[in-house]
This record gives sequence, structure tokens and C-alpha cells, in this order.
Amino acid sequence: MAIRIQSNISLQAYNTFGIDAKAKSFCEIENLTDLQELQEKEEFLSERLIIGGGSNMLLLDNWNGLVILNSIKGISIENENTESVLLKVGAGEVWHDFVLHAVKNEYYGIENLSLIPGSVGASPIQNIGAYGVEIKDTFEKLKAFNLSSGRVETFTKEDCNFGYRESVFKKELKGKYIITQVYYRLSKKPAFNTSYGAIENELASNGIKSPSIKDISDAVISIRQTKLPDPKEIGNSGSFFKNPVIETEKAKKLKDEFPDMVQYPIENGVKLAAGWLIESCGWKGYKEGGFGVHDKQALVLVHFGGANGQDIYNLSQKIINSIYDTYGVSLEREVNIIRSI
Repeated sequence: MAIRIQSNISLQAYNTFGIDAKAKSFCEIENLTDLQELQEKEEFLSERLIIGGGSNMLLLDNWNGLVILNSIKGISIENENTESVLLKVGAGEVWHDFVLHAVKNEYYGIENLSLIPGSVGASPIQNIGAYGVEIKDTFEKLKAFNLSSGRVETFTKEDCNFGYRESVFKKELKGKYIITQVYYRLSKKPAFNTSYGAIENELASNGIKSPSIKDISDAVISIRQTKLPDPKEIGNSGSFFKNPVIETEKAKKLKDEFPDMVQYPIENGVKLAAGWLIESCGWKGYKEGGFGVHDKQALVLVHFGGANGQDIYNLSQKIINSIYDTYGVSLEREVNIIRSI
């Protein structure tokens, strides 16, 4: 079936903030043939935006080009042995559905990443993580369609240059590829990471001493549902800001001045809890018109309706300025800011 390109389409249903920006052109791709056919279309030559679950982006205005919705599906076993299984996953699969698939089959390694919104294709772009686990821990490789050459290329873990909520696809290769499949190596033997207090507390409150993979996943789901708003009910993109990392010496000075400041020593410095910083400056529960800061988790900016992307961006800048003025610490946005040229 020939690929269909639509004109002047609202993107409100395609971004979890629920921003009613419009795309000049819009199409959905479900396989490599669709991509190859799309390459021959006149609209392909315009400015392109690739989206999946739309959960980690803020649209500042209308998109004056082509929006490509990646809907490539499929989960299959590429190879396996007694220790592990390598799963090939379509980039258009819902991330949480993939996690539930792994949990059901007792494939270990991503259960701590339950209920993270978005698509599988976005997971390596963002190097998504939660509760002591990042996707780079189980990632093996990915395949991606080069938008310039039309060739499918393979990227290893080293090629992706993973960092904290970062990868090569958020920087020098941004907008140059469409990820088609991601390959994850999951263990067949339990190796749980329950060191984060929230998971331990949730398991203890349910009287679970020897958790199964489903127990871990259920605990994470329960925690996230308690702390984070459902995008179907309140527009949001999850954590809007990264946790800043600062030098150990600066962290010590801040701790002396602000004893309650939440800090986590890491290999290259000290990580601060962005949520604590924002809440301490009085932003938690802030509301302005149809947008604001979530009243249960200060890291989350929310859209109740009627606002635009610029409104939310401006609020994020006020918060960034506030944190810097108070603590001398620079907050960085985790969400991708999308503006048309």
C-alpha cells in the first residue's frame, strides 16, 4: 500500500504535553519499504521531525515541514543461550509494552524501567533510566535508516556514545537517522537492583522479602503512578530537568550552607536532586493559567489545557534562573525542545 502523506495535521494527539501545534506534512511509517518510498516524495526534502511516543518533547510552534511518525513494530528473539536472550524490537513499539513482554517471559534487566512513557526507538536516543538502571546496561546495538544515503546502518553501544540522558543521536547525529530496530541483551537469571530506597520501601510495605521480576516491575509501576501524573489526564513529559552534576568541593560548600540538600556522590562529582532544588525554591504546585509545576513532583511541568509550548518553555526558564540565583547551580532541560526553522 502506498504511503500516505497528510497536510496541516494537528500534533496534539502525538505529544504527551498535549500541545496543539500543527505539521505542514505528516506521515506514518511501518517498515523499511515505507521509508524508502517516502524518500522519493517531494515532502521528504523539507525540514523533518521524527516522532515516536511524543513523550520527551516540547513543541514551541507549528512544524513547517514533514513530521514522520515511527510505527515500526515487532518483538522477536535474535539469538539466545542458557545465560541470556538477544531481543530485536521495532522502534515503534511502546516501551512499557516491551518491558511487560520481558517481565512475562522472565527476561531480566529492564524491570526497573517499567512505565517509562515513550517508544523503544526513543530509548537509546535518551539513554532512558530509572532506579539505578539505564538502557545502556542491556543495549547491544541498533539499526537506523540514514536519511541522506537511504542505507540502513548498525550502531554498537560504543557508537552511540551514551551519557546521562544523552547519546550521539541527541547531538551530532540529531535528525539524521530514523532508528528502525533496537537490540537488547537480557539475562535469563535474576539480578535485581533494588538498592533505591523507594523500591525497597514499596516491597517492604507489601510484605515481599524475596521479590520476583513481576514484584519489582509492579513496585516501580506503583511508585511512578503515585509520583507522576498520567499524560492521558494531565499533559506532561515526565521529568523535565536533568539532575545536575557538580564538583565535590562545590557540593560540600552547598551542603554546609544548606544541610537538607539532597546529594548523591558519583564517580565524577556529586549529583544533586533537581526535584529538591525546584521544590526548595517554592515552585512545587505552582500554577499559571493552563500550565504549571506538578503538585506531587516538582521535576514535572504540566499542561492542564489552553497553553502553548512557549508558555511552558518560559516557565522552565524562570525555574532555571531561580535555581541559579539561589544555589549557583545550572539546571539543564531533559526534554527535547522542538522549534521549526
